[in-house]
Amino acid sequence: MAHITAKKHQAKLADELCKKTHFTKPEVESLLRMFKKYVPNSANLGHTHHSSRMDRTKFRDVLHNSFDMTDDMLMDRIYRAFDTDSDGFVNMEEWVHGLSVFLRGTLDQQTQFCFTVFDLNQDAFISRDEMFQLLKNSLIKQPTEEDPDEGIKDLVEITLKKMDLDHDGRLSYQDYSEAVKSEPLLLEAFGPCLPSSWARIAFLATFSEDV
Repeated sequence: MAHITAKKHQAKLADELCKKTHFTKPEVESLLRMFKKYVPNSANLGHTHHSSRMDRTKFRDVLHNSFDMTDDMLMDRIYRAFDTDSDGFVNMEEWVHGLSVFLRGTLDQQTQFCFTVFDLNQDAFISRDEMFQLLKNSLIKQPTEEDPDEGIKDLVEITLKKMDLDHDGRLSYQDYSEAVKSEPLLLEAFGPCLPSSWARIAFLATFSEDV
């Protein structure tokens, strides 16, 4: 009986999520099954989606294994962007909503997502220091450089010059989104926080009817 109730609940959840995301109902159902595979004990925690939760370690495994991501700082920030209720876990609903933006989001949705990832202290601005930390973490260090930090500082200033539209020495969401609209390549200016096209296609192919 509990199994039937859980199945009914999952079908209802899939109905709700396909209306709010870029996935079809069969795709949502596949993603929910995938979630249960990653969180095998979810079946023993009751049948509400709030009781099935993916922790940071498992989520990072998914990012690493499915999307070839390796940057610890960015993986942690992506996890926080998925965890919209900030409870320290990703539940089924957050999983599907997050992947909808991550894999098929509009430019506006992905701009908001990337800004959230890059805003390390969550104060609604990307500061010089945050840019420096992100770029220092994601750029490959050249062994011949005497002081690589100087090169990163120069890059921060070049980026600010291009993106800081109100010239206040930091990027607001408006600065960032306007810059991305005029030059979409700036979306991941501070590091890769969206899947590469090949990783996206490979992941979608595991459950999607039409990639």
